[in-house]
Amino acid sequence: MLKGRSQKKSEMMPGTLELLILKTLDWHGEPLHGYGIARHIRRVSDDVLRVEEGSLYPALQRLAVKGWVKAEWGVTNNNRRARLYQLTPAGRKELAQEVADFERLLEAILRVVRPA
Repeated sequence: MLKGRSQKKSEMMPGTLELLILKTLDWHGEPLHGYGIARHIRRVSDDVLRVEEGSLYPALQRLAVKGWVKAEWGVTNNNRRARLYQLTPAGRKELAQEVADFERLLEAILRVVRPA
């Protein structure tokens, strides 16, 4: 959801959630549970991006099936059993490509929105 006076629902472009998950796991460098991933994205985006469980866990499953993250059961800092997700070497390679593609797309959009 967007902050500020408009309070419109914030919608992500297709594929963006997977990019944000991969980047979050890369940034942390250690396994995270789903709630930790969602919390990081929300905090870093200043509450603009809110990832719902109904979107997060299917995305994590897709990333695991592709081999970009691995999931293992573990214990959180609060001594709770949770599925912990970690970036794989293939996921790190995919992240680099996804970031490059996203930056190229963003630059193109900005050229249209902010013409010279």
